[in-house]
Amino acid sequence: MIFGPFILLHDDDNVLVCREHAAGGQILIFDGADLSLSSDIDVGHKIARVDLRAGDKVLKYGAPIGSMTADAKRGDHVHMHNMKSDYISSHTREVTGHG
Repeated sequence: MIFGPFILLHDDDNVLVCREHAAGGQILIFDGADLSLSSDIDVGHKIARVDLRAGDKVLKYGAPIGSMTADAKRGDHVHMHNMKSDYISSHTREVTGHG
């Protein structure tokens, strides 16, 4: 589903992904409400679809891609400054008994 310069990749996602540059101050309408972007957002970056709290899982493609390290209000930029990736720690394995 497309919302101006943003796209919702999966109905369960709590972030929207930027598909073309979005300027700060731009008004978006999604999920039945207006939203003014507080800053420029570049292609591939994410904004919060809903208010997110520190510790919340970030869902993209319907799957968790990380956890919030700080609160983000609906429409805030969600990036490495306020989230951490859970991908590496969840996709590594401990190797024991070799050596």
